[in-house]
Amino acid sequence: MIVRRAKPEDAEAINEIYNYAVRELPATFHIRERSIEEGRRWLAEHNDSYPVFVAEKDGLVVGWASLSPYSDRCAYASTVEDSIYVHPNHWGCGIGSALMEKLMDAARSLGYHAVIARIAGESEASIRLHRKFGFEVVGVLKEVGWKFGRWHDLWIMEALL
Repeated sequence: MIVRRAKPEDAEAINEIYNYAVRELPATFHIRERSIEEGRRWLAEHNDSYPVFVAEKDGLVVGWASLSPYSDRCAYASTVEDSIYVHPNHWGCGIGSALMEKLMDAARSLGYHAVIARIAGESEASIRLHRKFGFEVVGVLKEVGWKFGRWHDLWIMEALL
């Protein structure tokens, strides 16, 4: 497996992995799948300051991770938000850790001070992954996401670099 910067031609695979989460998991609070045009636009908006990485195994994209602006307000310029998604056929294979390592290295290299993660409370694997890389829970927003006919908590985790 290799972890590399995403290319425009990875947009469809990234989108498929993300849309699985939209359909099946509380990992994202989106409830409508992202179109391929939306996926391509999202990827194009991520530049050198906000990279997207993919994990590739046997020529297939099996996971992705990104840094995104935390807020458009200037005082937050040194803070980013992470996202990590792995294809369900590859859960538990170390792909999330490989992506997170690359993402955190990039955040440090780019001079960011804080990385924020917003994680649905049921996403125990994501919480464990973030803890492994130095994230701490800094708050829990109770019942803020309505998906799959029920309320979900949102954990806020933070790593200071």
